[in-house]
Amino acid sequence: MKYEYWLSCIRPLAGKKKEQLRNSVGSARDVYYIEEKKLREMAFLTEKDRETIRNFQKKGDLETEYDRLLERGIRLVACHDPAYPRRLKRSAGYPYALFVKGRLPDDDRLSVAIVGARQCSAYGERQALRFAEYLAGRGVQIISGMARGIDGAAGRGAINGGGDTYAVLGSGVDVCYPAQNRGLYADITNRGGILSEQLPGTAPRKEHFPARNRIISGLADAVLVMEARERSGSLITADMALEQGRDVYALPGPVDSPLSKGCNRLIRQGAGILLGPEELLEEMVSEPALAALLPGEREGQRECEKSDKNKKVLESAENIVYSCLGLYPRDTSSLLEETGLSPAALMETLVALQIRGYIKEISKGYYIRTS
Repeated sequence: MKYEYWLSCIRPLAGKKKEQLRNSVGSARDVYYIEEKKLREMAFLTEKDRETIRNFQKKGDLETEYDRLLERGIRLVACHDPAYPRRLKRSAGYPYALFVKGRLPDDDRLSVAIVGARQCSAYGERQALRFAEYLAGRGVQIISGMARGIDGAAGRGAINGGGDTYAVLGSGVDVCYPAQNRGLYADITNRGGILSEQLPGTAPRKEHFPARNRIISGLADAVLVMEARERSGSLITADMALEQGRDVYALPGPVDSPLSKGCNRLIRQGAGILLGPEELLEEMVSEPALAALLPGEREGQRECEKSDKNKKVLESAENIVYSCLGLYPRDTSSLLEETGLSPAALMETLVALQIRGYIKEISKGYYIRTS
């Protein structure tokens, strides 16, 4: 595997050429020891490619460098390795190799990517948490980029749901970006895995992120865009997903919100509409190929039991008020009219629901659901 690591380090050489070169001579070790005569017989290589390979053959202590990699809990999975993700391998432009901390997504389980704006709204963040928590609780693997905003909320939601989540970085797998997500980085490593095609130690760079996005969509069966401006990386991910044959869904939002313009445009172009995680999962598993990737009854039963438990702890009045609230603020006047409760009973119920964390007063007399 140390020779695969060496071949992966030849950054100037395109992934397809690395794969073609390796297949032509038999192994990465054979590429490392390839002689000049054999190298010149490779017609698909340019003179610049040959010079790059020669220069890398002369580089440092390969054994020591590879051992350091393993000591840091990082492993390399090349595209010809049986462990390489099948979904990604079937996608155009897949990377020659992935660096991994933790685990790779399971090929035999349903995977959904959740992406969106870094500077997201409270609405977008809540929905990312909600969808990720619900889906992960039912055995769906959640893929994200661990960025600020929507991506980070998706990873946290998956962990809250007790499921598995994976983050694809635009830096090396040993570089937590953004630094504020260090806790989430550690949790994802333990509950799934951190992946990157970039060499360990590589700093995040703007040019790495579009390439990172193709891996996110390539690892997923469907891509959910929670919030996106008209020109954003999330729309690049959606375009790549469509090219890879993945389903794309978008969260509708206010027509005057810049953060919803990209999503609303995707919906107009034919993307699926995200109305709720329950409806999404039901639609996805209506396809036999995807239904086969959903785990058995155990995960779903666990979540149903959890849902039933939540219902039981709410008193009758609390259930009535809670059912009247949603993601858009409701004032006390409209709640009084809809619930039929007295002002005193309504206020007592609203306070009880706030204490339990089910609702939140976002401004004087206006309430929304939080869970």
